[in-house]
Amino acid sequence: MGVVCVYTFPVPEGKSGQQVVDSLQRQLELLGAVKTANFSVDCETYQSNNPTGAAQRILHVLHNSEQPASCFAILDNGTTLVADVLFEVLVAKLTQSKSGKDGYYERRKGLKIESKGPRFELSDFIVKIGSVSMASNFKGILVEVEYCPCAIPGECWELMKEMMQSFMGTVVENPPMAVKNKKDQFYTPSDTVAQYLEHFNNFRKAVVNQSPR
Repeated sequence: MGVVCVYTFPVPEGKSGQQVVDSLQRQLELLGAVKTANFSVDCETYQSNNPTGAAQRILHVLHNSEQPASCFAILDNGTTLVADVLFEVLVAKLTQSKSGKDGYYERRKGLKIESKGPRFELSDFIVKIGSVSMASNFKGILVEVEYCPCAIPGECWELMKEMMQSFMGTVVENPPMAVKNKKDQFYTPSDTVAQYLEHFNNFRKAVVNQSPR
């Protein structure tokens, strides 16, 4: 894969998420982009059960339709494991115990979050416009742009920035931190998932902050 940048795209007051998605899609099509498929990235979060009083740990399990045979497990300290989808069988076992009591982990209910929508190809770029939902409620829009021919962020950022600004405007000023930190290193699929997790957590925090106290 190439280098990927993921950005939150604002939804102006008075407009719906679908209207903004349609507008972005029209702009892409005017540039010559062709819709090739749909995509999805989702995240389920678990927390550890610690009867002995040990510090609680958070485990995020993510899937990306670009890597259908893999799942990504990310701990709260940033440690990332890339495994095949059978890893979820292990996670399921960790959430249960033979005695029927709580397992090592439990799923955090109501926090499953997903970004899904159309996938476009434009020359050497792949663009995905995702509507983010949590508990079936719309939360925002994420736009993912991949430049396929290059795997070193520092060598293609300026080109990516110019392309992204052509349809996203001032939303794109600086590279995402995951891209900036790997300026001269090889970019990997785990870096893309890390970007999505950061955005997903921001959407979740916004929900918590908006909840009545």
